[in-house]
Amino acid sequence: MNQPPDIDQFKHIYSGKVRDIYEDNQGQLLFVATDRISAYDWVLPSTIPDKGKILTQITLWWLEQLSEISKNHLISTQVPQAVQGRAMIVKKLKMVPIECVVRGYLSGSGWVEYQQSQSVCANPLPKNLKESSKLPNPLFTPATKAELGAHDENITFEKTEEKVGTLLATELKLNSINIFKKATQIAESKNLILADTKFEFGLDINNELILADEVLTPDSSRYWPKSDWKPGKSQNSFDKQFVRDWLTSPESGWNKGSNTQPPALPVEIIEKTREKYLEVYQLLTGEKYE
Repeated sequence: MNQPPDIDQFKHIYSGKVRDIYEDNQGQLLFVATDRISAYDWVLPSTIPDKGKILTQITLWWLEQLSEISKNHLISTQVPQAVQGRAMIVKKLKMVPIECVVRGYLSGSGWVEYQQSQSVCANPLPKNLKESSKLPNPLFTPATKAELGAHDENITFEKTEEKVGTLLATELKLNSINIFKKATQIAESKNLILADTKFEFGLDINNELILADEVLTPDSSRYWPKSDWKPGKSQNSFDKQFVRDWLTSPESGWNKGSNTQPPALPVEIIEKTREKYLEVYQLLTGEKYE
């Protein structure tokens, strides 16, 4: 990946899988959401047109909805012209090295683990749940934040306490579940199920916990159409599942376990993925993406 150029008064300091981060001389950060897309811990050679803009607008919409229950890192959306619509100026925080995953439904790696142990991240669950079953209560199932190119690893709450201390671990859990419950209510009012999501938090100069990074986008969350939901199978989802399915199909010619770069995506997969992002944006906000 080539290093992005500096932008106006901001100096490039870091690139993740899908975001570029810049800093100005006042210590403020410019978060830029690119059109890059990742799957199975690879950054793909293809991009999804407007993805960064759509996801940034979804994050901004959610930050506004959640402003009464959670402080966040947003300072301004007045960003340089070169990254207009796909960036925000945010506070520089000391990021907590935990992915704060909350699950309301049994899916993905949680479903895999449940079949083996009837639990998720050491949280025991009732017998006879099916794939995509609604959980009795939202579960906090943290994960370690992996370096670029490595897998995040699900961990227990006790392991989280070891990593960041009991007080901070408890605050992460309470905040994450509180935000998830509010977001679930909002999503359901839009006829969407928020099956699970991942939050990130940082500490400010006063050691206060602040919600950061992307929030409740289809890249960090699993949304399902409420009208289609039926336990016992995987659900239609508003995310990059088209990409994952194509990559693991015989048509792609790529072996997930081969440690080789995945191929470029066909045009129709790119278009379908973009349509899914647009659809969830419009369902949530009630507005057509311009």
